[in-house]
Amino acid sequence: MTDANRTSDEEVVHVIKAWPEFFEALVDGRKKFEIRFNDRAYAVGHKLRIREFIPSPEGGGRFTGREVGRVITYMTNHEQRRGYVVMGIAG
Repeated sequence: MTDANRTSDEEVVHVIKAWPEFFEALVDGRKKFEIRFNDRAYAVGHKLRIREFIPSPEGGGRFTGREVGRVITYMTNHEQRRGYVVMGIAG
């Protein structure tokens, strides 16, 4: 299974989860970044499809049906744990 969907030769869309408290901050504009393990070869210009996800204490969880789209506008790994990146995002 791929972590990204290609919709054309240029456009890459990564589908990722966000817990409700982080998702709400994205929706209301307070959160303009993502910190993620870079296992998907994120790059400036790639799109993010961020889906709200409620984790279960027993494991697993469920999607709420809410989602937002964002574009990666900036990336850095400065002062991050190995393999992690900070992505500036706009939507």
